[in-house]
Amino acid sequence: MCRLVAYSGEPIFLETLLSDPPRSLVNQSREARESLSTVNADGCGIGWYAEREVPGRYRSLRPAWGDANLLSISEQVRSPLFVGHIRSATSGEVATANCHPFAVGRHLFLHNGEIGGFRKLRRAIEALIPDELYPERKGQSDSEAIFLIALGHGLDTDPGKALASALTDIVAVMEENGVDEPVYFAAVHTDGRTLQAFRWARYHIGPTLYHREIPTGVVIASEPYDDEHEAWHAVPEDSMVSIGAGHAARLEPFLGRKNPSA
Repeated sequence: MCRLVAYSGEPIFLETLLSDPPRSLVNQSREARESLSTVNADGCGIGWYAEREVPGRYRSLRPAWGDANLLSISEQVRSPLFVGHIRSATSGEVATANCHPFAVGRHLFLHNGEIGGFRKLRRAIEALIPDELYPERKGQSDSEAIFLIALGHGLDTDPGKALASALTDIVAVMEENGVDEPVYFAAVHTDGRTLQAFRWARYHIGPTLYHREIPTGVVIASEPYDDEHEAWHAVPEDSMVSIGAGHAARLEPFLGRKNPSA
């Protein structure tokens, strides 16, 4: 499983969350505490918003702990909304095109989890991507496929509904092909104005996901980056966290059934 972090609030330097904390995302790339994979070394990526509507993005095949460019960008860039991701590959080769965050227009998407049986189902699942969005399919990962399917369901206007519809369609494909395996889904989507984080799984417990407030805004993370345990709140199963213009986290239900097509 991968690790991710996201922030929305007053502008801060990216390093404030990516590398400064004692168990920062960079440190989690070699020693994650709440991941099935302790080492997440199959690439890294960050995305941020500044003065333009379209986000900046940096992705690399290097592990985060050894990527001098990632650290340099994090030291120099200040942003009111940014995301970071370290990868432990489950589907798709180790390639830059499969590193998160994925981007289309002003949208960024990053995911921790997997679609069970994706290698067998890849062609059928990719058929769910609308024709007009298929040129945006740059890699082979299940995560990017989820993103593009959700864009086709209206991610631009209702992110929660769009991602719920995308996962419902994917589970339907699994059932049609007799693939009775879990889907693990912890993800973040943002359009540069609002941010949503999701935790859900088919059959099993969803990947870990937390949120907390800091003096400048709200943080979403796969696992706490410090020992201030009382400050971190686990995102409940089958839930989404929405962060809007006021930088306040709002908890909402998301796909309340383990098998959305049941």
